[in-house]
Amino acid sequence: MPHLHFSSPSLNAQQVAQSLAMLGLPTLPFNIQNGHARIALPPTPELNTEALRPKLLGVARQLGCDIALLDSSRNAQHFKVLAMDMDSTLITIECIDEIADFAGKKKEVSEITEAAMRGEIKDFSESLTRRVALLKGVPASSLNAVLQERLALSPGAESLIAFAKRHGWTTLLVSGGFTFFTEAMKARLGLDHAHSNTLEIVDGVLTGRVLGAIVDAQAKQDHLLALCKQLGCSPDQAIAMGDGANDLKMMGVAGLSVAYRAKPAVQSQTHCAINHGGLDTVCAWLS
Repeated sequence: MPHLHFSSPSLNAQQVAQSLAMLGLPTLPFNIQNGHARIALPPTPELNTEALRPKLLGVARQLGCDIALLDSSRNAQHFKVLAMDMDSTLITIECIDEIADFAGKKKEVSEITEAAMRGEIKDFSESLTRRVALLKGVPASSLNAVLQERLALSPGAESLIAFAKRHGWTTLLVSGGFTFFTEAMKARLGLDHAHSNTLEIVDGVLTGRVLGAIVDAQAKQDHLLALCKQLGCSPDQAIAMGDGANDLKMMGVAGLSVAYRAKPAVQSQTHCAINHGGLDTVCAWLS
């Protein structure tokens, strides 16, 4: 049975009632608990869930809440893997932009980052190579300064990881960012796997180059599929969360794709979007 989920830290009954009306659905019973309401949609010949999906983003945006449409079988017990992007998803910053700030080049790097996330630069490897080149000569100590002074977990990150562990999910952090930060997040949160890019450092400074193959959109998808194969589960049993165009291939093979505070072009290609709540909104959807 399909369920509509409404979520927002300040969710109220009027938002839910208006959403139902705007979606062309009858008034249905609901209760709001901890900023979340779940409504079972009774199967009727008139109910076309696929026709509902394209409307959800617009209604959610208009009424200031997050709305997800999920079958009741898509619950925590169904899933086995949680795959996440890091920058602007698991954490609030783009690490490369903050490193660039130490070189006085944040504006130039941020402009390339934004264009890549919007999908305007189609080749992620090219965009990363261009950005990393701007970091040449930056002291390696700046990485630790970013970690200690600027990096913050996104709201709900720790609750989401705790939820994943309670349900036995294998956690995968797969990022176009850098190993210095993904390894720190892996250790801090107790994640199972992490893959990202390694910055070359010589004599205590960044050379402006990346070592080895770049973790791009295809690599993210490959890492997710390889983990599912290793665990003996289907990609349909994986949740993938991200915010940029570089995450779309990974999210495209997952059973549940969640765009977190993402660009509009990304949100339109995923199952669900979170724009108002934290990462742990997923916990309420799947409980």
